[in-house]
Amino acid sequence: MELAPKVISGPNGGSASPGGHAERGPGPAGSPAYNRDMPTTGVILFAHGARDPRWAEPFERLRALVEEGQPGVRVALAYLEIMAPDLGSAADALVADGCRSLRVVPVFLGQGGHVRQDLPRLIEVVRARHPGVPVELRMAVGEDPAVLGSIAAAALAGLSG
Repeated sequence: MELAPKVISGPNGGSASPGGHAERGPGPAGSPAYNRDMPTTGVILFAHGARDPRWAEPFERLRALVEEGQPGVRVALAYLEIMAPDLGSAADALVADGCRSLRVVPVFLGQGGHVRQDLPRLIEVVRARHPGVPVELRMAVGEDPAVLGSIAAAALAGLSG
C-alpha cells in the first residue's frame, strides 16, 4: 500500500487507512495478522510537513532509495504536521501490513525541539497502540557525519579554486 503525502487542513490531522492483503495469516499470540511474505521491520522516514505538496517530492525519492537499498524492508513516510500520514497512521499501516518492529528515522538536519520533544511523545503513543511491536527511534539524519559530508560535497560541487 502506498502512503503518499496528502495536504490536510490542520496539524497532526488526517489518517491513512491500511489496505488489506489476501494472504494474511494469524500472527503470534497477541499480535496483528501478518503476511508471511512481508518484511518484519518497517522503516518510517519522519519529516516536518508543509502546505505545498511538492515539498514532499524529495522525501518520496528518499523513501524509494531506502526501499531499493534494502529489499524486503517496508518503508513509509510520516509527517509531524500539515501533511498525511502522521506518525501514528504510518505505524498503524506498517503493523497492519505485517511489520513486527519499527524504526523511526527523523529526516531533520538537527536534534531541535521537534525531534527532542515532540517526536518522543509521538513515539510513546505508537508504543501504547502497538505494545508488542518494538519501536526504535534513530537520531536525526543531519547528525550523521556521512550526511553532513554529502551536503558539504553538494555545496562545493562545481566550484573551482
